[in-house]
Amino acid sequence: MAMSFLPGTPLSAGSPVRVLGNVDYRLARNVVVSEYRKGHLSRLDVCDAHPELLRAAADAGEESQEDCPICEGVKVRLVSYVFGQRLPPSGRCVASKKELAKLARPGRDLACYVVEVCPNCSWNHLAQAFSLTGDVATG
Repeated sequence: MAMSFLPGTPLSAGSPVRVLGNVDYRLARNVVVSEYRKGHLSRLDVCDAHPELLRAAADAGEESQEDCPICEGVKVRLVSYVFGQRLPPSGRCVASKKELAKLARPGRDLACYVVEVCPNCSWNHLAQAFSLTGDVATG
């Protein structure tokens, strides 16, 4: 995936941020795409991105290497949201590793969600969810 701050890639060398867990929703995504291609789901069922999500994809999303599985016309964009203490209840859209590292202060736990969005047909699906924690310095 295009976003370099997904699990498995360090935020920066010597970063005090740890990934606590990761859930990949690729299998659920494949089921939805398969049901759409079989005709069991309509395009309206699967292409229903909220206007705010589409705006976030255009403004803060990163283009992935993967074509949209529905319209196959453009690359899907990855939009990342972070939820945690002292963040808005609706979460915060993050656009870079630097911004994510800044939010992951020592002692703060964050829930991160990456959504793939097609700006052409409005396809959207949760791609990954993971937790981050800022390590508290010991010494």
